[in-house]
Amino acid sequence: MIGKVLLVDDEAHITRNLEKVIPWEMLGLTVAGVAKNGVEALQLMEQHSINLLLCDIRMPVMDGLELVRQIRERGTPCDIIMLSGYQDFTYTRAAIQYGVNDYVLKPIPYDELTGVIARIMSNQRNKQKQQLEEQQKLGRMIDLASEKILYDIIMDYTDFSGSHWLFTGDEQQLKLQQFVMIVLDFDVSSEKTKDWRDWSDKERKLWNFAVCNVLREKLQNNGLHHAVIQTRDGEWCVLIETGAAMSFDVDVIQGWAEMLLTAVRSHAKLSLNAGIYRGFAKVEELSRAFRLVQMGMQLTPVHHAITFYPAEQQGLSGADQAFWITAERLISAVKRGDTASVDAEVENISRQLQHVNEQNAAKVRPLLHFFVLHMMREMKEMSVFPKEQEELLWKRLDHRFSIKDLLAFIRQVTNAVCERSVDKKKQSESSMAEAKSFLDRNLYRDLSVEEAATHVGLSTSYFSLLFKQTYGETFIEYVTRQRMERAKSLLAESQKSVAQIAKEVGYAERRYFTKVFMKYTGDNPTDYRSKFQDDTSYSSFNMREENK
Repeated sequence: MIGKVLLVDDEAHITRNLEKVIPWEMLGLTVAGVAKNGVEALQLMEQHSINLLLCDIRMPVMDGLELVRQIRERGTPCDIIMLSGYQDFTYTRAAIQYGVNDYVLKPIPYDELTGVIARIMSNQRNKQKQQLEEQQKLGRMIDLASEKILYDIIMDYTDFSGSHWLFTGDEQQLKLQQFVMIVLDFDVSSEKTKDWRDWSDKERKLWNFAVCNVLREKLQNNGLHHAVIQTRDGEWCVLIETGAAMSFDVDVIQGWAEMLLTAVRSHAKLSLNAGIYRGFAKVEELSRAFRLVQMGMQLTPVHHAITFYPAEQQGLSGADQAFWITAERLISAVKRGDTASVDAEVENISRQLQHVNEQNAAKVRPLLHFFVLHMMREMKEMSVFPKEQEELLWKRLDHRFSIKDLLAFIRQVTNAVCERSVDKKKQSESSMAEAKSFLDRNLYRDLSVEEAATHVGLSTSYFSLLFKQTYGETFIEYVTRQRMERAKSLLAESQKSVAQIAKEVGYAERRYFTKVFMKYTGDNPTDYRSKFQDDTSYSSFNMREENK
């Protein structure tokens, strides 16, 4: 990028010589303008973004020192070289005080001045590069934090509220955004995917990780601001942020889905199905939209590679949806280990099926079969069954069932889960206690829910559910709260800098830490510290922080 330089001197021959003699193009600069005094210079700076200012000290109307003072007072980012025929140290000291980068005496040694300009511009570009890298790094951190929050919203583990302390200024923008939702799913009922059942946990995790990377890379390369959220083993929710002015173009969005399916097929050698929510979704609508797409994909007997949900025609009937809601309540009760609710929901499903006549049986049977597949996937996430028992259950599902057989299968699965519920509950309590200990020991570094789940041997989705049930808050809420409480203690009791404390509680970026801390406490870290430290200590802390 070519920078702009402004030349300010009341002697016209000097500015003409500067324009001609200095190799501006080689230095990556172009002369944006020439001024005879400080007033003219300020007017030109309002019209152009100036990177470098070469300025005489003694000029009529407004001299160079007053010009520099006003530039700094306005906060205009600009490097400055002062030119002067005076060797009086008073001028030099004043120039340094105003943040001038260098001071060159007249008559101007042009070779020396060229070297000074080259050095200043090199430093400026290095600084700009560093700032860009920091912004990108901070932006990625914000994206990752948003993905963690979006996971909890989609899974309905947290209520989205703009006033929630977890939503910093950046995540706060989520409520202003609208998304295209594409759910990508591995069809476990397909003959091609039966090997998935035999894969080890390590193989499936590597495969899930690979698919996430493929999706993120493809979306990023196409300039789509996105979140890729793995909702369970073999299922992902892709959210693509769109502008408020964008219309819901079915062809464009279907093209995005085709692009993602092709990328996964090419790089991960896997075939997925895509379900697209028919319409933009606001943040508060994400959980409902996800359930509608998931329900449509699970209860559709004939799968197409890409389908929009809810379907415009021949969608699920009211009875089908009522059945699915009951079935979801059943799975939720199984996950909670609520035996009484499991029995009640199984009876509810039985009553609904008793009213199915022969004419509707052909339609209900595949719907029920797909629900059982859905239930088996959820049980697999929970690691409910020993491998041998799980294999037998999958083999039974490979055969065609009557409605009576499918209902008996549901009873078999739920009874098996309920029989193990006491032991499972004790195991879950132990796992959550170990997870909490693991998190408390590792607050100083970047922690993911996937890593915590792996540490206690659980799937990410089941770990997230158990964690919320056990501690009453989501993983990200707990981790952030503990980090903020630790930071409060360090600010009140230690002499460590804010940057040091940020790193110690797991934030590589001080600015991002500050945003979260302010949202949590209402104070920035320095002001919070001042409430607990005496004036003398605070003054030294404040000077150190300002110098960073």
